[in-house]
Amino acid sequence: MTALVHTPDGRILGVEESGVPDGKPIFLLHGTPGSRIGPSPRPTILYRMGIRLITYDRPGYGLSDRLAGRSVADVAADVAAVADALGIGRFAVTGRSGGAPHALACAALMPERITRLAALVPLAPRCAEGLDWFEGMSRSNVIEYTAAARDPVALTALLTGVVDQVRADPTRLVPAFDTELPEPDRHVVADFGIRRMLAMNFAEALRQSAGGWVDDAVAFSGPWGFDPAAISVPTLLWHGDEDVFSPVGHARWLGQRIPDATVIIQEGAAHFGSLRVLPDILSWLADG
Repeated sequence: MTALVHTPDGRILGVEESGVPDGKPIFLLHGTPGSRIGPSPRPTILYRMGIRLITYDRPGYGLSDRLAGRSVADVAADVAAVADALGIGRFAVTGRSGGAPHALACAALMPERITRLAALVPLAPRCAEGLDWFEGMSRSNVIEYTAAARDPVALTALLTGVVDQVRADPTRLVPAFDTELPEPDRHVVADFGIRRMLAMNFAEALRQSAGGWVDDAVAFSGPWGFDPAAISVPTLLWHGDEDVFSPVGHARWLGQRIPDATVIIQEGAAHFGSLRVLPDILSWLADG
């Protein structure tokens, strides 16, 4: 079910609900780029687990109005607005890839509303002390995040060209044959259903422009607006040790700083392995 939620400052957010209407509420925050229709378990799985899954388009993606200059911390107010509109008091939150820092922000800034937190293949803050932020990262992501920190105008031009290509062919961003892709990820995206799901997600994410993608990258590359060490809710961090999009060192760094964090590093898995473990992650979140 798709709905439009109005924020206190007058913006519109596109929201999607699936699963059990009166089930255990869990917010799933999409990747970068991504949308409310991003990869998630089938409704039958959600019903079996008794989960009410809520996803939404971050500003600039899908149906949501852009909020230029947003920080990672700004997500907390938007998630709160969606929860309030849906009549949800307390809830669990998870994010995959680019959604993971935003899930961390919700837990740090709304501890009274968050029951549990799971961050899958997360990024750490760019200013993370003692972390070589780019170590093990793919060349394409190094280029993107370097431009985000130094020249957002150039990044906008770069990503706008990609968006034009995606509109002509939504499979353009599905990295099935990307030479940078590690073997575990090649195996995951070889599945036709996953490739189709990713293509639909990217097409919806970029239906407006490259704005949401640019704003995510710039937000990741600047001050986040909160300290992960302030997170006090039960936390699960999952990462594949062969990830080249958000290298595994980022999860290890976060795990050393979040007081109540359990870190799972899966050998022989990479970035898209997070899609396969998502049902188990949702089950853990629902138990809270």
